[in-house]
Amino acid sequence: MENVRRYRALASLCRQQAAYRPLQNWELLGQAEHFEHLAEIALKAHFDACNAQPEEDAIAAAAWEAPVAA
Repeated sequence: MENVRRYRALASLCRQQAAYRPLQNWELLGQAEHFEHLAEIALKAHFDACNAQPEEDAIAAAAWEAPVAA
């Protein structure tokens, strides 16, 4: 999550610089978009890692869900 904060901060700085540097406006806005894209990738990777279920848990859950004959 720290990388997401850094990428978003860098994107914000690029946008601020773009406001004060009209000759480099498009380049800075492109960099800001790139940093936002990196932040989205890092955020998705973080949530994928958090929501990943270890194999042992999946096997144990399947065992509990198996119907038992009476």
